[in-house]
Amino acid sequence: MAVIHHTTIKPTKLELLASWLPTRPWYRAGAGEPQLAKAGGFRLDDPEGEVGIEFMVVTDTSGPEPTTYLVPMTYRGAPLDGAEHALVGTMEHGVLGRRWVYDGLHDQVLTTELLALIEGRVQAQAQSTTDTPDLDVTRSYTGEDRISAGSTPATTDNNEGTDLTTSHGATLHVHRVLRPAPDDSPLLPQGATGHVAGAWDLPDGTRAQGLFAVLRTSPQG
Repeated sequence: MAVIHHTTIKPTKLELLASWLPTRPWYRAGAGEPQLAKAGGFRLDDPEGEVGIEFMVVTDTSGPEPTTYLVPMTYRGAPLDGAEHALVGTMEHGVLGRRWVYDGLHDQVLTTELLALIEGRVQAQAQSTTDTPDLDVTRSYTGEDRISAGSTPATTDNNEGTDLTTSHGATLHVHRVLRPAPDDSPLLPQGATGHVAGAWDLPDGTRAQGLFAVLRTSPQG
């Protein structure tokens, strides 16, 4: 179970992301430096209790229209070997000391738990409250095989988001730019075999709900 510490963090997560987001291929650049506000998110538990796993939702108001991003992150007490390309930055945590912050979709601890969430074997946890399920997060999986079993998924960032391809041939597309789901259309696109969806705050104070990630499996399973 992840324990949420309410303490000081320097630099803050939003400060780290303001420097990191413009380096991503899926970032919708505004006129200047990102102006970020926290809009929601959730957590997953590391079974070993060593790595913090957070799916943060932030809204950037620097452009002509606000843009909302999903940023999965892991927090570690030491550098992750071979993941220099995925390092968001380091911060000083008031309780835990120095923490290395990574783009979590390049961290096997997060990707394993994300796939387990889709399968229904773990539950999303509240972002800021210890041991509290986040009931706004929904998931589904219609397959029979465990997509989380096997080797580490191959991760590819592109202009539309991030794709995780498993050893079984399944592809999980993680939306980095979030868009509210239309009221008059099904949540899942045709051909999808699983999903994760959630809610976030809009700048006008209302709530939106939409897809965070969509799973598709190959004809071979």
